[in-house]
Amino acid sequence: MQIGLIGLGKMGIHLAQNMLRNDNDVVAFDLNKDAVKEAGSYGAQTAFTLDEMVEKLATPRTIWVMVPAGKPTDATMEQLAAKLSADDVVIDGGNTFWKDSLKHNRMLTEKGIHYFDCGSSGGWCGALEGGNFMIGGDDKDVFERIRPLFEGISQKDGYLYTGKAGSGHYLKMVHNGVEYGMMEAIGEGFEVLEASDFNYDNAAVAKLWNHGSVIRSWLMELAEDAFEKDPHLDKIQGRMHSSGEAHWTIADAMDHSVPTPVIYEALCARFKSMQEDTFDGKVVAALRNGFGGHAVDKK
Repeated sequence: MQIGLIGLGKMGIHLAQNMLRNDNDVVAFDLNKDAVKEAGSYGAQTAFTLDEMVEKLATPRTIWVMVPAGKPTDATMEQLAAKLSADDVVIDGGNTFWKDSLKHNRMLTEKGIHYFDCGSSGGWCGALEGGNFMIGGDDKDVFERIRPLFEGISQKDGYLYTGKAGSGHYLKMVHNGVEYGMMEAIGEGFEVLEASDFNYDNAAVAKLWNHGSVIRSWLMELAEDAFEKDPHLDKIQGRMHSSGEAHWTIADAMDHSVPTPVIYEALCARFKSMQEDTFDGKVVAALRNGFGGHAVDKK
């Protein structure tokens, strides 16, 4: 399958390799020319302008957008609406706010272009080795055209067509809210251990808990990795940055009168961590760095 890929950051460049490994013909574009050249070294066709990428794709085109949410995605969608043809497909694989996804869907649909909002989970490791994808879009028949792409780049049972446009990014929003709560619980647990009268080996505890316990998870595996490198996380500050999804989840939950105290408290803990250094914050910061390459504040 031929795919145009826009955005070759830490997620996009790994996704390009995954697509290529699964026998897709990737035409790769990014404003960063070095990133385009790197994609070319893996076997992708290179495009140094958006027009060049569009010209290299056979119709009907399929284009995957993997750029930061907000203005970069908005601008990309506007350009694609102007440059693409009816029956082309656009997949937004970023963390776009679901209401913005609805706007993009309306804009592209007016031009006869099919839009799919795709929540992507698994971090850069999943993008490379097999990710988890939540895909919304108004035309299920058109989704069948791109299903083989997701079958190749996903984990087994790792993709789902979720229904109408907006539903994919909405599901990813809630997923990230759940993720906030899980990471906060892990961070608080290790902070209790760190403050206790006992001398625990944090890496050994994380490894133990990840072998047969009820709380085993990839997050616990990432905790083990972080503690092996820095047993008490002395090298980083306990600042937990946030990217907005938990806030969106809480706001939407309030609109539906659904209480979400765990997600709310997890978000408040992140805000508090920007004011004071906590061990809980160090753990969560290390986990975010582990799965998504998110920046940590070093000491």
